[in-house]
Amino acid sequence: MATPTKNKGQIAGQMPGPDPDEQARQSLTRIKQKFIIMSGKGGVGKTSVSVNLAIALAGMGHQVGLLDVDLHGPDIPHMLGISGMLKADDTQKMVPIAYSDHLKIISMESLMPNRDEAVIWRGPVKHGAIRQFIGDVSWGDLDYLIIDCPPGTGDEPLTVAQLIPDAKAVIVTTPQEVALADIRKSISFCKNVRMEIFGIIENMSGFTCPHCHKVVELFGEGGGEKTARNYDIPFLGKIAFDPEMVRCSDNGMAFQQQFTQSPITAAFKKIAEKMAV
Repeated sequence: MATPTKNKGQIAGQMPGPDPDEQARQSLTRIKQKFIIMSGKGGVGKTSVSVNLAIALAGMGHQVGLLDVDLHGPDIPHMLGISGMLKADDTQKMVPIAYSDHLKIISMESLMPNRDEAVIWRGPVKHGAIRQFIGDVSWGDLDYLIIDCPPGTGDEPLTVAQLIPDAKAVIVTTPQEVALADIRKSISFCKNVRMEIFGIIENMSGFTCPHCHKVVELFGEGGGEKTARNYDIPFLGKIAFDPEMVRCSDNGMAFQQQFTQSPITAAFKKIAEKMAV
């Protein structure tokens, strides 16, 4: 008879301890809906979309958490003008930083005394860090958790898929063909890990000239919508390109609060309403 193998970390004569991944999953029972914001490549404005969807949902009166799992390049605190380090409560769980009464944030940047220092981690360490961001955070009761992942289909989105099996994917792309080739990889990733794809957003979709008011298609036209149709995936909407969005992000200001009547603000609200159904 073969000798049974011990679980990793198990000491002879002792029962195996609780599964830390399962403990992290159990901590999310007070969160109603979870959305992972993905992109097949960098430079498509995925983090900006994550931030603005969270703000739009919070503006509708929902309780929202925004989790930044881009461990190597966390940008969300800077984009929202948030400073300060994360603190722990009486149970030694991390307390998210409040952006407003309806929105709170967890990001790697808020754990780094020197924000210019590189985070040089391999896969298992990143898995453990994300597990802590999920299981060792005092999120409380949330209507929505928005999870901003780095681009691609590597450790971070895979860890989220494993730890939050009921998360739904929102895939962000720009209209040009090179971005669409990468979005198909994101679709394939979701199918492989059995993650529901909630829909596709086409970002940077057209720029309205402030002088002649003509719409210029800087990155092509309609590619995200076409891909959604070809793969039978819901198309959530288009977000236009606006230099003011860049300025607001650089200066830590919420675009939707600065430009309440902008078509971009209306577009984010419309997508948030689809997520809130």
